[in-house]
Amino acid sequence: MVTRQNPLERTNLVDKITRKTSFGQWSSPINIKLFEEQVKTLKLDYNTKKLTTESLLKLLLFAQLEEVESLHALSDCLFDDNLQKAIDLDSISISQLSRRLNGMNPDLFQRLFLELVSQIHAKKHDTKLVMPLKIIDSSTLPLNLTNHRWAEFRSTKAGVKLHLRLVFMEKGVSYPEKAIMTTAKEHDRNQLEIMVDDKECMYVFDSGYLDYERFEQMTDDGFFFLTRLRKNAVIREVYDFKLPEGTTVLSDQMVLIGTTQYRAENYFRIIKVMDSKGNLLQLITNRFDLEAEVISDMYKSRWAIELFFKWIKQHLNIKKFHGQSEWAIQNQVFIALIVFCLHVLVQIETKSKRKTLQISRYLRAVLWKPAYVWIRKIEGKAIP
Repeated sequence: MVTRQNPLERTNLVDKITRKTSFGQWSSPINIKLFEEQVKTLKLDYNTKKLTTESLLKLLLFAQLEEVESLHALSDCLFDDNLQKAIDLDSISISQLSRRLNGMNPDLFQRLFLELVSQIHAKKHDTKLVMPLKIIDSSTLPLNLTNHRWAEFRSTKAGVKLHLRLVFMEKGVSYPEKAIMTTAKEHDRNQLEIMVDDKECMYVFDSGYLDYERFEQMTDDGFFFLTRLRKNAVIREVYDFKLPEGTTVLSDQMVLIGTTQYRAENYFRIIKVMDSKGNLLQLITNRFDLEAEVISDMYKSRWAIELFFKWIKQHLNIKKFHGQSEWAIQNQVFIALIVFCLHVLVQIETKSKRKTLQISRYLRAVLWKPAYVWIRKIEGKAIP
């Protein structure tokens, strides 16, 4: 018989889930009023006698923080008296956990995530800032085909896609702002219209979202974008802008794009640069007011979302899902995003209030070293 290690013993945590502890301070930004209203509206606790939605939320947050690998291990964690008192639950069966996770509407966790994003917005937009970049990308999360037939996208594979919009502002501040879950079959282009809704920013995305008609519509509607054009794109040069001395940009042109079947009416700008590997990149944008070098640097900011996807897969236990239903998968992803937003809020508070320094050190040292490293990389600072 294999004895599972209790995560509470591994990290020596005591009374974590109370408002007076570090964990309680960390999770305090969660809007309890909104949470209770949504539970009531969605009737999530209807006929629930033991595992309430609030207890489930705390358990799932705990599982993400402690990287609990399975529902079996999560159930075992309730042998700890402190966790029992905090969650108001002395034990729970694996089948009960599985039923709640697989059958609960993910709208609740999605709303909690969006509310936390609004808090980050409020804290980060309290002063006048330069127009932020919003990076759009997706990442496929693989699933076991046998247990997830609903997510089949190849004869031998299954998976879901996390479509994400990441805000990248001055001084390296980055945080997820909008997330949409689809099956892996869904094409990225189909989500572009949903992701683009703010005229006070610059959207940056990869060639997977290439759609000339959409670019035309975005330009007509007043949205700014920057992406990479494919090598075989049909373009017609209209004007060749003069380049400053010492620039790394190869060319800067005003062009018309499209084929004989469809040609855009608006003028666009194509900037040719070399990437770090020596490959030629053709960057296309509808902004003419910025220097070509600045446009090139903007596109380089896409690495932030690549780092985020890498981090979320490695450190938020997303490589292994606890449920099999579509709702269960979405619930776990949104819990992961909630966890990250809570950590971003801790980082913001730490910079503005000395009293939060203790919780920041606690999270950095015990739970959040990977996230801390990621954020310091984004800020361009040395990692102590």
